[in-house]
Amino acid sequence: MDLTHRPLTPDDLDLVCRHRAAMFRESGRPEAALTAMADPFRGWLEPRLTDGRYFGFILEDAVAAPLAGIGLMEIDWPPHPAHPQDGRRGYVLNVYVEPSHRRQGLAQRLMALAEAEFRRRGITYAILHATSAGRPLYEQAGWAPTTEMARTL
Repeated sequence: MDLTHRPLTPDDLDLVCRHRAAMFRESGRPEAALTAMADPFRGWLEPRLTDGRYFGFILEDAVAAPLAGIGLMEIDWPPHPAHPQDGRRGYVLNVYVEPSHRRQGLAQRLMALAEAEFRRRGITYAILHATSAGRPLYEQAGWAPTTEMARTL
């Protein structure tokens, strides 16, 4: 398949919002939660796409139709045994491949782009949260589960 990749731009706001909602919808999140998240996420994302705090890549076909995307962030994090000399982590989010193009290696390609971008920025440790559908992909790429836990307050 003849694909190209390009960096995310502020013009991708609608696309990233659509991908994020679809990702959560497909993982079984209730529609009411997605509706409640939509406007706050859009308001959060827009300035970050504009100033580069949220970055990533889009894979496109020969006519520039977006087929897959990945979001990335550099997050402030205290030095840790996994990255004792660095006060930051890479964070991967909003990995999404259009259903018609799954199982063709697009997510693997996005992850390779992400890892290369983190290395380019000098980031030596990265994290992500995996859906059950995504977990095998990440494990095959060498990502390991952590001890993180969560609670809604």
